[in-house]
Amino acid sequence: MSSYLERQQNSFTGALASAAAKLGPASAKKPLAPPSPSPSVTSTTSVAAGGTPVKKDRDVGPTTVFSQPALTGTGHSALAQMTYVINWLKEKDEPKTIQEILEYVSLHNRSQADQENFIDHVRRNPHIKWIPDENLSQQTWHSGTYVHRPTIPNVKNKTQLLAYMQRLTDMQGVLVKDLMDGWPNCHGAIDELEKEHKLLVLRFKKDEKPKQIWSDDPSLFHAVNPEFKAMWHKVELPHLDSIHQRLIQVGQKPTSEDPMVKILAAGKVEKKKKRANRRGGKTTNSHMQDLLKDYSHMRR
Repeated sequence: MSSYLERQQNSFTGALASAAAKLGPASAKKPLAPPSPSPSVTSTTSVAAGGTPVKKDRDVGPTTVFSQPALTGTGHSALAQMTYVINWLKEKDEPKTIQEILEYVSLHNRSQADQENFIDHVRRNPHIKWIPDENLSQQTWHSGTYVHRPTIPNVKNKTQLLAYMQRLTDMQGVLVKDLMDGWPNCHGAIDELEKEHKLLVLRFKKDEKPKQIWSDDPSLFHAVNPEFKAMWHKVELPHLDSIHQRLIQVGQKPTSEDPMVKILAAGKVEKKKKRANRRGGKTTNSHMQDLLKDYSHMRR
């Protein structure tokens, strides 16, 4: 038996040496292929000598989140920069060339295609006015100048404001926030026109700043004698609850119901009627009368 095992061992040793000679030295091994970006489940485990699967550490490459957009320069898009351009033109209050606008938003070093796309958005914005170059017969993407276009144009003093109010065909009034879009410091002029009885002003309760304005006519204003004002404030008016009775006493017909009637009616509390128990009728479960009988009075 021992000679058979020796022959098997010698045969295995010779086969192993022959295979090692064919593979060559360890330094001549080919480099391993890079790991798959999405390895299967079976590739992450191996079988140990005892037959128990052992989980290997998987090489994880650079993670790419595909559910979010790539960072392509936040703030350089046309829509993101448009607010800055509008506020800048409003602050400068003078025509600006496209080169000045591009330099302000740091787009002057971008490609021409990006600049043309940005200028297209600028020209189509309702708050920006494009002034073409009169010296050119055919306009280009970089010709002309740009100014801020306010919500209420050409109103920057009291005379222009009164003229604009007179041109209105409705009684909706003018929102002060729309007026401030082209005339930021209009509050002082509104206060002066209100004192001159040329404007009716609705103000906020919190800070008394003007909220909405309407046109007023100074000829309809009449000053009241201070002595008459003092006499008016001394008049003692009857209580609201007794006005109804006072009008009836002098032979006048009140236009509303006596408030005392409502007060007395509110004081009365309506009592809810107890619902009577319905008894009678034909009993169909006479065989269960003992079970349905009320034994609550027999509790201890």
